[in-house]
Amino acid sequence: MASHVSGTRSGAARKTTSLVFARGLLAFAGVMMVVGGVLNVLQGITAIANDEVFVATPNYAYQFDLTSWGWIHLVLGVLVTVAGLALFTGATWARVVGVVLASLLIVANFMYLPYYPVWSVVLVALHAFVIWALCVAPRRSDART
Repeated sequence: MASHVSGTRSGAARKTTSLVFARGLLAFAGVMMVVGGVLNVLQGITAIANDEVFVATPNYAYQFDLTSWGWIHLVLGVLVTVAGLALFTGATWARVVGVVLASLLIVANFMYLPYYPVWSVVLVALHAFVIWALCVAPRRSDART
């Protein structure tokens, strides 16, 4: 009987730990999405307002107009910020949208490499961590059972 009771307690402890882990990962993803989104918005505004700030690498395969990239970063940044804020409500759609937007931002920042290489690599890594956190964290229903 004693082993049954202790087994129940360890099962409850595992559920609690799983729930805390899930909430922590989703909070991490939400904060990183908001931070990454705001950074992309600022990067987009800078590219739109003053495109002489960035120096492009010559002969880069993915060279585009900097103002266009500014608008892309601005729009994606706003969308990922909104999705990141929605994660705090626990909305499942925010996780799906977050993965899609973070994936698009990885591609956008990869193609933005000639303008700001180190910053683009940092944002690629940040969005990769966001995707990992959104995919690994269990759903609310899974964490409770």
